[in-house]
Amino acid sequence: MNEDQIGSQVQHLLNQAIDLPPEAAERLRAAREQALACQRPEPAPALQWADSLLGSLGGWSGISLRVLLPVALLVAGLAGIYAWQQNQTLAEIEEIDALLLTDELPLDAYLDRGFQDWLKKRGGGEK
Repeated sequence: MNEDQIGSQVQHLLNQAIDLPPEAAERLRAAREQALACQRPEPAPALQWADSLLGSLGGWSGISLRVLLPVALLVAGLAGIYAWQQNQTLAEIEEIDALLLTDELPLDAYLDRGFQDWLKKRGGGEK
């Protein structure tokens, strides 16, 4: 017999009109309450990592921490990527400016329309 069958038979016998002594009924009630108190529902598979990280938090606080922590990490990651891209763009502009200032081009080259178009395309249209 498996556990479910044994449990069903015990439930059936207990549900019958068996006269139990009051102390036995009280012990059964206390054992049932203790078993129910120890029972913990299994978390969803997608949230098992959050449960192990945050511990056993119940109610709305557990849900909010399980949602807010990944969202906060995502926002921090996106902010880091944005800052890195801005630094890369500034580094490219600084490099172009440094090359232009140290190069020995005649003054007419800076006045050429094609050169100005190249600067706008290369520098993101800032000049």
